[in-house]
Amino acid sequence: MPRRVKPLSDIQVRTAKPQTKPYKLADGGGLYLLVTPSGGRLWRLDYRFEKKRKTLYLKSYSDITLADARKARDDARKLIANGIDPNEIKKTQKNIEQAQSETFQLIAIEWHTTFKSKWTEKHSERLLTRLEQDIFPFLGDIPIKEIKAPALLEVLRRVEIRSIEQAHKLRGTCNQIFQYAIASGRVESNPAAGLQGILRPIKHKHMAAPTEPKEVAQLLRAIDAFTGSFVVKCALQLAPMVFVRPGELRKAEWSEIDFDKAEWSIPAHKMKMREPHLVPLSTQAIEVFKKIHPLTGSGQYVFPSRNSPLKPMSDNTINASLRRLGFDKDEITGHGFRAMARTMIHEILHFEPDAIEAQLAHAVPDRLGRAYNRTQHLAERQKMMQEWTDYLDGLKENMAKVIPISRIGNRRL
Repeated sequence: MPRRVKPLSDIQVRTAKPQTKPYKLADGGGLYLLVTPSGGRLWRLDYRFEKKRKTLYLKSYSDITLADARKARDDARKLIANGIDPNEIKKTQKNIEQAQSETFQLIAIEWHTTFKSKWTEKHSERLLTRLEQDIFPFLGDIPIKEIKAPALLEVLRRVEIRSIEQAHKLRGTCNQIFQYAIASGRVESNPAAGLQGILRPIKHKHMAAPTEPKEVAQLLRAIDAFTGSFVVKCALQLAPMVFVRPGELRKAEWSEIDFDKAEWSIPAHKMKMREPHLVPLSTQAIEVFKKIHPLTGSGQYVFPSRNSPLKPMSDNTINASLRRLGFDKDEITGHGFRAMARTMIHEILHFEPDAIEAQLAHAVPDRLGRAYNRTQHLAERQKMMQEWTDYLDGLKENMAKVIPISRIGNRRL
């Protein structure tokens, strides 16, 4: 017969002292208190199920009393008597509790926290604000495992009424969140992936930009005749030569310009895709940088703000100056120089799209699936940037080969 165990008293449990090694205080029926060297007092239940010795981990004494532990033991024994393993019941309850606690909002914020260092602060704030306004009020408290495509589509349809483009962006954000949840073992399927073709398509507005040589020539001559700020004039002259994004141009710093190598190295934190970018500079572009250097070269920014040399030029300066030159927003914008270059370099100068896309810093993998890096197609890009600037000079002087080209539908750059 098994040795009869004298039940514990509450005072024995309460006054149990830690020793150098863990020890047990048995209460009977397989229940015991495990006292650890660190002072922990943990309830455990040893039992046999299907001829195997097992242990059920109950809570600590600080969480449940001796009476509660005995009730848990008795409940477990009833399950065993009915052929049910109490550990399996505990595991199932834990999975249910975990699934209920892993709501869409919780996982979305975890995803956002994980990746926000890869985004600009403005982009990070915009993503979270969109989720807080349009997704969390409807799906935030629902366990992410329970969200199906129809429920997500219903929420996106509400946004679609206000803005089709916003609905597509939110679907893309949700798609990334579900992909993260799959990778971290929270869900097995992605309901956002199947909604890509369900929302109404976006009608893109093309970036305003001239692509006919005669129109470009008029624009370039007008820039050269600009009578406003010399700093702004230099920025306007460089914009078509380097065709970077307006924010990248106005935030250019002298430390990024290498006159000897004829290169402009833009650091990752200034780039949309958060990857460093290299801009080969034509001889004409170098000349413009050298013209403005005596004026702003002692400071940080190539194109400082009119109000403070410690800040870059305002984000509206280029567009405002183009309006001052008589070009409205349907003719040219600061961003439009990218569309202009992309179209004309390909259609007139016949450079390969891969080199053009690399110079535009688009995240387009090459034929081997490798992502863009700052030196990709560098030799081709150096040649392209010089020929492009030479072509622009020829247009201004009526010497360039004028080839009419159709206004193709430029994708958004």
